[in-house]
Amino acid sequence: LPTVRANGAPVRIKDLVDVQGVRENALFGYGLVVGLAGSGDSEQVYFTAQSISGMLGRMGIRVDPRDVRVRNTAAVMVTASLPSFSRPGTKIDVSVSSMGNARSLAGGVLLITPLTGPDGAVYAVAQGPVQAGGFDISASGTRIQKNHPTSGMVPGGGTVERAVTPDLEKAPLLFSLRRPDFTTALRIADAINKSLNEEAALANDPAVVQVKIPDVWEGKVVGMM
Repeated sequence: LPTVRANGAPVRIKDLVDVQGVRENALFGYGLVVGLAGSGDSEQVYFTAQSISGMLGRMGIRVDPRDVRVRNTAAVMVTASLPSFSRPGTKIDVSVSSMGNARSLAGGVLLITPLTGPDGAVYAVAQGPVQAGGFDISASGTRIQKNHPTSGMVPGGGTVERAVTPDLEKAPLLFSLRRPDFTTALRIADAINKSLNEEAALANDPAVVQVKIPDVWEGKVVGMM
């Protein structure tokens, strides 16, 4: 993108605006973290027992949830951000947070978890070892806790399964100002028009600059940007 001059200092337009439709998308899912050293959910967290029973049932092992007595498993919510233009196979980081009364997720492994968007479609799956955000140690009646051991990350633990590709060829392009301002919007439109040598940009209001795609740039929007 061309440069806008503000108070004599050059400022890149891409530092001032976001292109509408080109953004990250929030994903979430429900999963289980296993392999905990007795720091998982207790039997009082019934939905964890139900989840374990359901998972084993899909493997052909029938267990009544009321008979599940384990402390090495924790129910978690899994969240992630899906970047724009992600392609299937792209790796993303995921966050896990305990839902029950687990004391720590340190040393656990997140089992394969589908991650859905607000529309209910699965866009990624997550699995892998959890890096807890803290620790909780008890010994001889003394307990030491640092940060939040009941939440953590799985770096690169998510794999994109569905592509998200905004259509840049769909005119007009809309640039949303991160800090709406009349003068800035007009200067951005003026800078774009001078760069393209065409009246392609129009400041609709203090928050949005509309840019039509000139004929010479049809099919080459990336180059124009």
